[in-house]
Amino acid sequence: MAFNLLQGKKGIIFGALNEQSIAWKVAQRAVQEGAEIVLSNAPIALRMGELNKLAEECNAPVIAADVTSNQDIENLLTKTQEHFNGGVDFILHSIGMSVNVRKNIPYPENNYDYTFKGFDISALSLHRILQLAMKQDVINEWGSVVALSYIAAQRYFPGYNDMADNKAVLESIARNFGYEYGLKKKVRVNTISQSPTRTTAGSGVKGFDGFIEFAEKMSPLGNADADQCADYVVTLFSDLTRMVTMQNLYHDGGFSYTGVTQAVIDQMGK
Repeated sequence: MAFNLLQGKKGIIFGALNEQSIAWKVAQRAVQEGAEIVLSNAPIALRMGELNKLAEECNAPVIAADVTSNQDIENLLTKTQEHFNGGVDFILHSIGMSVNVRKNIPYPENNYDYTFKGFDISALSLHRILQLAMKQDVINEWGSVVALSYIAAQRYFPGYNDMADNKAVLESIARNFGYEYGLKKKVRVNTISQSPTRTTAGSGVKGFDGFIEFAEKMSPLGNADADQCADYVVTLFSDLTRMVTMQNLYHDGGFSYTGVTQAVIDQMGK
């Protein structure tokens, strides 16, 4: 069901790879709600994924951009402004990668070259995008930026490794830019701490199925899936949440505020 929440709005969706991606679902929901979008991902991701299929469905151009490159981001933002003949009203940052996770390198033994690469892609990219968007005056007044995070930014989860550090920094960047961009142009910036979700990125974390099962037992409403996350993101892009900024918003069925549940106690007693 659509409510025309984004009628007339324009935005950029970073990170859609395939139909499992939360960014893919957000792109679909944004268009259903009346928005026009530009899709972007890294050149290698465009070769690996199915983004052209989504682009056709959403009638959206695809503009490749390596988010560790200022030049690529500047080019993306310029082409987006040309495409829309103006600025954008929302941006989704759904970008994350850890080479240490991919190579199963334990956290105490992290390869720092890999750490820096993952940090650059997963966290610093948000700073880079917002810095350049501010310089090029890309985001319209009362625009909205949402970045996807995970509760491992606050708590220890085995196997999540240096992605936990990346998410913690991502949330800090969102808070800081939320203030600076809000002061400058009433642009709001928030992160969403989503339930563990079966995406290509999530499946790379060792034991991730265990995260999902545990969170399901610990959440009174159960885990939020990718479609439900997309619904929530759309509300943050809309004018209904104009005064929400600098927040890390939990979208996890109550997991983040539950100490223990009977289901978990019963499982431990077996």
